Amino acid sequence: MNSTPVTWFEIGTDRPDEAQGFYAELFGWTFTEEGTAEGGSYRTTGAGEPAGIGGGIRAITGGAPGYTILYAEVTDVAQTCRRAEAAGGTVLTPPRTTPGGLTLAQLRDPVGNHFGIFSPAGSA
Repeated sequence: MNSTPVTWFEIGTDRPDEAQGFYAELFGWTFTEEGTAEGGSYRTTGAGEPAGIGGGIRAITGGAPGYTILYAEVTDVAQTCRRAEAAGGTVLTPPRTTPGGLTLAQLRDPVGNHFGIFSPAGSA
């Protein structure tokens, strides 16, 4: 049986300090500031590794609503986007590669759920 693991989550909020404090107090998660991402703070956590998945808190501005998104790790982001569209999904943000080499995209499934996919740096 093939499996595509969910290995990352992202929480978007206009109150990243409060979110970080909440998850640190509730679950004991520690965070590392990774620098600004698209103009704001991005903090990562191992979130209970090795049993849990990693994740991050993205600071958002301009009144955008908060969100939580799960990311599945795939071998080929562009190919997975094509397969998602063929299955009735929608690509919301096309594949892009970060300065660190991570390739990612965001999609919507046919019933409206928002999710992400990514390939780690050096996996192409």
